Amino acid sequence: MSDVGAELTPPRRANVVGLGLIGGSIAVALRRRGWVLWGEDGASGRAAEAVQRGVIDREGLDPDAEITFVATPVSVIPAAVRAALAATRGLVSDVGSVKVPVATAVVDPRFVPGHPMAGSELIGLEGADPDMFSGAAWVLTPRSDTPDAAFTAVASIVADLGAEVVAVSAEAHDALVAVVSHVPHLTAATLMTLADERAQDHAALLRLAAGGFRDMTRIASGHPAIWPDICAENREAIVDTLDQLIAGLSHMRQLVGGGDRAGLTSVLERARRARSNLPSRSVRPEELAEVRVPIPDRPGAAAEVFTLAAELGVNIDSFEVVHSLEGTSGVAVLLVDAERSERFRGGLLARGFKPSVRRLV
Repeated sequence: MSDVGAELTPPRRANVVGLGLIGGSIAVALRRRGWVLWGEDGASGRAAEAVQRGVIDREGLDPDAEITFVATPVSVIPAAVRAALAATRGLVSDVGSVKVPVATAVVDPRFVPGHPMAGSELIGLEGADPDMFSGAAWVLTPRSDTPDAAFTAVASIVADLGAEVVAVSAEAHDALVAVVSHVPHLTAATLMTLADERAQDHAALLRLAAGGFRDMTRIASGHPAIWPDICAENREAIVDTLDQLIAGLSHMRQLVGGGDRAGLTSVLERARRARSNLPSRSVRPEELAEVRVPIPDRPGAAAEVFTLAAELGVNIDSFEVVHSLEGTSGVAVLLVDAERSERFRGGLLARGFKPSVRRLV
């Protein structure tokens, strides 16, 4: 029988508000996967340029889009999220690197705050990269009452872009990102400024600044215009982390100044061990285990599974939610590091879930 008259599945549709580096990268990543993209930007002519470059299909917001990503500067994200919720009927997520302000300001069952831990030295549409999120952590910060359907839908879209979904509270996110992102950027900028000042007296210095120094200060080449907003929105966590860094450097100064070889070696060894234990993305089947978790009928249960994984240091390589034909309940199917699967299982049991674990190989 001919299939000529069969209806084709319509393409999925999304909006992007803010067509800079991250928003543009989300758009081109979704378009590569067959989505139809609408978009808008506060800068005059930016949306038209995005259409011309093939980043989006059309200017404006599609009211029936499945999801709208808000990728504006962090200081205006709450207002932009509210506007997106009012103008559309689908889900809304943002990509800001500070989460408490927007999570506090906007409480809506269709909104799931997020933050992709990815970027580039490039800026604007010129840097839009469909592979930017492949292998990157994408943090979601659902509330305890975030509907499971909303959370899992956003998480599924993010995972399809190649990202590793990590779920934590907004408060935990802001404290953690101050350590792993915000203060490292400020530190790199400080070191780069110090080198530049020394270069005024020693012209050869920057010619010697290769290898480790170049790697350590690479993030200082990021777009500076976004950082005043970030520092204002996450001031408390950043200042607290800077205080800890200053204390650590003061201790290091005492060790070096006092000639404490044993103490210095101990600090450096601890740092070396910690650096070697940073997680890497697992890709080999023999390193993975499948964990199946029936999702109980209570608000936020699906997000709780992801939050627990983050707390226990369990990397989720991929996931899907399989729904029963007989009802609305579902089963989360996750691939995790095999060596941590039993720890994950124990944590799930302690929280009232009923997981099963099976190694892939």
